[in-house]
Amino acid sequence: MSADTSLYPPVEPYASGMLDVGDGHRLYWERVGTPGARRAVFVHGGPGAGCSAAHRRLFDPHGYDVLLFDQRGAGRSTPPASLQANTTAHLIADMERLREEILQGETWLVFGGSWGSTLALAYAQQHPQRVEALILRGIFTATRAEMDWFYRSGVEQVFPDKWARFIAPIPVAERGDLLAAYAQRLQQGDAASRLAAAQAWCQFEDEVSVLSFQADAGATAEDAARNLAIACIENHYFCNGCFLDEGQLLRDVRRLAHIPAIIIHGRYDMPCPAKYAWALHQAWPEAEFHLVEGAGHAFREPGILPLLRQATDRFAQPPVTT
Repeated sequence: MSADTSLYPPVEPYASGMLDVGDGHRLYWERVGTPGARRAVFVHGGPGAGCSAAHRRLFDPHGYDVLLFDQRGAGRSTPPASLQANTTAHLIADMERLREEILQGETWLVFGGSWGSTLALAYAQQHPQRVEALILRGIFTATRAEMDWFYRSGVEQVFPDKWARFIAPIPVAERGDLLAAYAQRLQQGDAASRLAAAQAWCQFEDEVSVLSFQADAGATAEDAARNLAIACIENHYFCNGCFLDEGQLLRDVRRLAHIPAIIIHGRYDMPCPAKYAWALHQAWPEAEFHLVEGAGHAFREPGILPLLRQATDRFAQPPVTT
């Protein structure tokens, strides 16, 4: 089954807008589907990646009323790439504002992949009474070991050529702490230098996130702005341990034991090694767990996308009629 046939047909939002959440931030949000159907929120990855039109197509528009939003500094939210007042606690509070003011529901299904799984878990552990169900893909529990795997020693053993390109902009003397070295280049210097660092950061992540990488035809100004937001915000979060206590998400997972949940993870996921998804599964055996053979990290990987579609279909409900 191709990726396109695993997604629902293209759908346009029936409502959208900007929500002022304070600290100078305004969040872009949109709603797709059918008012009165199961409420859900899509939590995008990165952090900093923003939502896309393809994300809308993961949900049956007749069975869901889905809120998608761009987190602080990401996508269409403003100011772009802003690190000011941008922490996990701020994003959890933003989700509650969106639930109360935009979706206007007491509870919702929470769907998150990659960093979105991190934020979904953190949100659900803080507000378990608000979560009807969880769908999680590409588990990232934000431990130091996971970040060291990607930015110190791990991924480069599988992708030495791509790693060489990633570290090339960094002098040898600074390569012992690539997060700090990239932070300096992403947050200082002229615009061209910052964009070059962002391009190197995002190219490495993109190339190792799928088993078969195909480069886009050509970069655009929109791509450059997106890369800068992703690189700056990801680096900001990773330099700060994602603003979570070490091991917090596994420590507090028993708070979710009563919540129906489906976890989907690619066996050959390079950014987020499967051992951490397995650890979450061991700590949370009530959650349904799928370790997908022949799949990497991205949501459109073969094997992963059909399972995501099946998961959203399982929790869908018909619209409420009056």
